[in-house]
Order: sequence, then structure tokens, then C-alpha cells
Amino acid sequence: MASTAALRIARQYADAVSVKDFATVTGLFADEIVWHQPGNNRFSGTHRGAAAIGEMFSGMMTVTDGTFALEPTMEPMVNGSLVAAPVHFSAKRDGVEMEMNGVDLLRIEGERVAEVWLLSAGQQGEDGFWGHT
Repeated sequence: MASTAALRIARQYADAVSVKDFATVTGLFADEIVWHQPGNNRFSGTHRGAAAIGEMFSGMMTVTDGTFALEPTMEPMVNGSLVAAPVHFSAKRDGVEMEMNGVDLLRIEGERVAEVWLLSAGQQGEDGFWGHT
């Protein structure tokens, strides 16, 4: 049963992210959610709590003039409470475009996303795109 609930929550997450409905995304989060943003850029690091993650999302949308987009590329894969969601993300910033594949790995507890790890196909390119300030 845990796998069925985890898959349902992961699908809700992917659907909401793909339409930039970040209020719904953060509504799926556990109170003590931990978000692991990879790399060495202005958004990298461990973010704790829905408010901090919401600020990160807002920053990404601001820096890209709302062009940041993320789409699922295939059905999520479930292993108990862990869900791997293959994605493609893109954005434009200061005349530069970024597009790459990645995986969002979610840990689901009950009906909430408790932890998220992001993996990018080209972390150095992503770091260069986001910058450090």
C-alpha cells in the first residue's frame, strides 16, 4: 500500500510542478520537509521547511522571468516510500537558455513529501546558468 500512496503523491507533485502550481507543490510537503538542491549555485544547499523551499522556487521564477519549466519525461518509479521521477527542465536567463534532464527523488511519508533530492544530467552547466549571486 505504501507504494500506491507514494506513486499517487508523486504524480500530484509532478502535475503541479509542470503547470507551475507551486502552492499545490508546497501543500504536498510534510511540516519538516528537507530539500537537497545540488551543485554550487545561488539555489544550492539543503532547504528546510515549505517556506524556505517556496522562497527558492520564487527566486528561480524571478531570475528566469517565469520561464523555468519542469516536465515529467516518463512514469515515476516507486520502491516503497521512494519515488524517482525522471524530468526535463528548462529556463532562459539573460539571453542564455538551459535545458537538461534530471531525476527528482522523493521520499514519501504517509500522504506527504518528506524529503527531495534533485539530480541533474549536467550539474556544471546548471551551476553556470544559475550563477552565484
